Amino acid sequence: MSHVIYKIVRHDSGWAYTVNGVFSETFATHAAALAAARHAAAEQRTPGRTEAIEYETADGQWHTETAAGNDRPETDIEDKA
Repeated sequence: MSHVIYKIVRHDSGWAYTVNGVFSETFATHAAALAAARHAAAEQRTPGRTEAIEYETADGQWHTETAAGNDRPETDIEDKA
């Protein structure tokens, strides 16, 4: 099972959260960024339906896989502010 960490950080004269180096939108307050990160983390843990997915790799090859709806990551919030 994978593990995803949401980090609360200062960003663009406000606050945001990052996941794997990608920033969320900017929030005016730390509390708003923390609430948004908690919501996103909870949503990511929510099981869905098992479905077939198709994707193309950088070398132009198409792949089909089954994405299990119950294979959800563990999530944590890191807040060092």
